[in-house]
Amino acid sequence: MSIPESVPDHAAEPHTSGLATKLNWLRAGVLGANDGIVSTAGLVVGIAAATTDRSTILVAGVAGLAAGAVSMALGEYVSVSAQRDTERAALRTERRELEAMPEAELEELTGLLESKGLSRATAHSAAEELTARNALRAHAEIELGIDPTELANPWVAALSSAVAFTTGALAPLLMIVFVTESVRIPVTFVAVLLALAATGSVGAWLGGARPGRAVVRVVLGGALAMAVTYGLGAAFGVAL
Repeated sequence: MSIPESVPDHAAEPHTSGLATKLNWLRAGVLGANDGIVSTAGLVVGIAAATTDRSTILVAGVAGLAAGAVSMALGEYVSVSAQRDTERAALRTERRELEAMPEAELEELTGLLESKGLSRATAHSAAEELTARNALRAHAEIELGIDPTELANPWVAALSSAVAFTTGALAPLLMIVFVTESVRIPVTFVAVLLALAATGSVGAWLGGARPGRAVVRVVLGGALAMAVTYGLGAAFGVAL
């Protein structure tokens, strides 16, 4: 029997705890790439407005890329390390509570399942079964919202952010350095906006959101950043 078109394909929906990991990677990757594009584009466009010397623009761009990548990596490492420490502390506390007062913890788990809509009898039966299988995991997932097997990894977050930032930063840097002087700024401007539109669209698509607003936000933000730094660079260039 064929499935009606109106019935959603539940098999294609993400029902595993790996969704949280995927979203973290997506967040770090998209933010890193966008930051790399916007910050480096703003820097090199501002420098190019002040000077036409290719070496000066390249040095400034590479320095900005390196500083930005390190900053992103350190920021992600510190942030995710704090998250991981919090998760581990919560798991240690839960483990002690399970050892010290198992009956109270069973009752707590029953109450949590009841709050999700199960009847008292069904909730108690399910709590007993989950406790027998893996009490710590049951409490971690239902009570704390933590998957003990997939704790946040600060090294992965730091590396992914640094790589994403560097990848994004290369687009404006290569454009501003290797394009002919007479058109380097407009070409870089257009290339940056296209790159931002692509990252915004891909990020929204992977996250299951509509791309329109995401694309408009990042494109307008990037255009504003380049306009501001271009104006400052041009002003300083004239002053010098």
